[in-house]
Amino acid sequence: MQPAIKIAGVSIDPGSRQSIDIPLPSFYTHSAASMPVHVVHGRKPGPCLLVCAAIHGDEINGVEIIRRILTHKLIDKIQGTLIAIPVVNVFGFVSKSRYLPDRRDLNRAFPGSESGSMAARLANTLMTEIIPHCSHVIDLHTGAVNRENLPQIRAKLSDEPVIEAMARAFGVPVILNANLVEGTFRAAACEQDIPVILYEAGEALRFEEVAIRAGVKGVFGVMSHLGMRRKNVKHKETKALIANASQWLRAGQSGILRSLVASGSKVEAGEVLAHINDPLGENSETLLSPIAGIVIGKTNLPLVFEGEAVFHIASYEQADHISDHIEAYHEELNPMSDAQESDEPPLV
Repeated sequence: MQPAIKIAGVSIDPGSRQSIDIPLPSFYTHSAASMPVHVVHGRKPGPCLLVCAAIHGDEINGVEIIRRILTHKLIDKIQGTLIAIPVVNVFGFVSKSRYLPDRRDLNRAFPGSESGSMAARLANTLMTEIIPHCSHVIDLHTGAVNRENLPQIRAKLSDEPVIEAMARAFGVPVILNANLVEGTFRAAACEQDIPVILYEAGEALRFEEVAIRAGVKGVFGVMSHLGMRRKNVKHKETKALIANASQWLRAGQSGILRSLVASGSKVEAGEVLAHINDPLGENSETLLSPIAGIVIGKTNLPLVFEGEAVFHIASYEQADHISDHIEAYHEELNPMSDAQESDEPPLV
């Protein structure tokens, strides 16, 4: 039996689970604020996996992913420890904003400091209260407002076999080899030799059922890979291909965008992806794909300014191959075609 774990002064015995409120700076109304944490502490020793969401306060798919994981009927039988934080950026979440009240991006403030800005203090809380207990991390994100991301894993894969194994175990068809960015939670955790993968899917301030289902399935896939739960014998391994580069296609002029391709589409270099016109239908611009690959992100808002990012394309030489896997994967997770029984009614 593994020993008890203590977080924020609260001790959790093996074979039990408990919710903890980690104190944060109060609201200016004098109302108390806290970061909600739920710990599932198994009886037997094993990895300590942190699954967190809403580092950007408006990215809410991960909140629902964590809720579904914590209500799963087998979660109490895990080996090791699961630490779940559905809302890291409590202040942004309350105001439905990506940022903190001081307009800082929390995911550029790590590892933070005890006496710095609000963002630095919040980052420091996560790094001092939670990270010392963790052996692995899954960080859940979505696209920005009016911008959707295809379900994908982003991780630093170069010479990192443990991280690549986690990325593949998550099971989405698209894995993007992404370098670490200074100030991010991912970079700060990796600096402490804790392997981190980042899941991107869906759009800010919206629930997207396929993205949520993919996230739940992916987290359980990683837990099985780490030996925290039994592997599902019926589980079909998803074939993933790694993209080592991606490119944003930006609007060359302001206007009204008419998009011709969807997320997950295979595109060829020079293929027409969209047209931009002014409201009179004049001053036309045609957007051409700069590379061959897969559309892994796109804007959903037809009104664009010059220089605005419109499409995010992952470079794949075997675009046909990965496109087939993406289509099959979405068909498997689509509630309209999914044959598997679920206790969770699909969100619409």
